[in-house]
Amino acid sequence: MAVRYPLWMGLLLLGAWGPLPTPAQAQLSVQPNFQQDKFLGRWFSAGLASNSTWFREKKASLSMCKSVLALTADGDLNLTTTFVRNNQCESRTMVLRPAGPPGHYSYGNPHWGSVHDISVVETDYSQYALLCTEGSKRPGHDFRMVTLYSRTQNPSAQFKEKFAAFAKAKGFTEEAIVFLPQTDRCMEEPE
Repeated sequence: MAVRYPLWMGLLLLGAWGPLPTPAQAQLSVQPNFQQDKFLGRWFSAGLASNSTWFREKKASLSMCKSVLALTADGDLNLTTTFVRNNQCESRTMVLRPAGPPGHYSYGNPHWGSVHDISVVETDYSQYALLCTEGSKRPGHDFRMVTLYSRTQNPSAQFKEKFAAFAKAKGFTEEAIVFLPQTDRCMEEPE
């Protein structure tokens, strides 16, 4: 039996997904003068909001993940995310390809047969980042997610408030916004 991995894990990996020929793509914005070299390194997923059914059903059991971004020799990004699954540490690596302006990436998910866009909408590089992911598994099944990344496991209230306002501006309700609980499990591994 094939194991299905929740879509949020891939997205938390900084799931960048390929350009979509939809009007939504034109609405995605990126951090002005995005500097990819400053964005590399370790991030923690601190907040999520999504329209996926799976997310709505599982959001109460999710916990913080660690993601590490590293540049590949051909200019792509390797995004490795480590998370707790079935009481064990698991890691997944995906390749994010630049797609459009700096700060916009593409990722194709072979498991779902989908392509997604991800944009680094806002970041100060040293403390937080706000990301927006959009894609479609099939016609009529559009996927949207916004993520708060933090360089520490304890993002400030200021960044949580900024994320909540960002998520609401993207059409998510208060009930769809989750701040992921901190965990010591799987976070101690080297970058």
